[in-house]
Amino acid sequence: MNTRIIAFVALVIFSIPALCSAEKSRPGPYVSAFIGASMPNDQTVSSYDYYFGQAFSDDASFNTGVYTGFTGGYDFGYLRLEGELAYRYNEIDSITDRFNGVKFQGVNGDVGVFSTMFNMFFDIHNSSPVTPYLGGGFGFASMYLSDTTGNGLLLYGEGYDTAFAYQFGAGVDIALNRNMSLDLGYRYFMTDDANFESDYYYSPVTASFKYESHNVAVGFKFKF
Repeated sequence: MNTRIIAFVALVIFSIPALCSAEKSRPGPYVSAFIGASMPNDQTVSSYDYYFGQAFSDDASFNTGVYTGFTGGYDFGYLRLEGELAYRYNEIDSITDRFNGVKFQGVNGDVGVFSTMFNMFFDIHNSSPVTPYLGGGFGFASMYLSDTTGNGLLLYGEGYDTAFAYQFGAGVDIALNRNMSLDLGYRYFMTDDANFESDYYYSPVTASFKYESHNVAVGFKFKF
């Protein structure tokens, strides 16, 4: 995490010379690409083992993972409307049984989230080339859960689901010239409950949980 913070600071520092002569951006269509880090909140996972006919409830935590994607939209001056395709990937760090407090050892599993979002952002223009913004969006998240094991046991079976998703965010857009800008942004991303129904014969343990994460990224925007 410290390495990522240093990288963001370095990007800002190296951008300062460009800011001295940069022009403010103008309205028009644009595309952007970004990359950063996704930091999920701990979640309660409800699972059911069809083989033993037993329900479970766990506390799960996740490692910081990758956050990357693309956007395309139109800048109206003070309002931007855009579509976003993004991907988040996180490994499961720990799982603790909520009933008896047992923390599973050797946990191995991961979650992938591909989101399709419609966003609206409000730009707070000023006399400088640095434009703060805030807004949010909604859409859908296609989620994947791998077979997840701990203590040598299958805790959750592999599964897929699509859930409603929404996000809130803010950041700064730094104009490098009239066509290009650097974006430093934060997004808080959430989904409804996703239900991972696995194949009974191979992985008879289903799981259900929400995905919520803090996301920071650096992006480059090109305006036509």
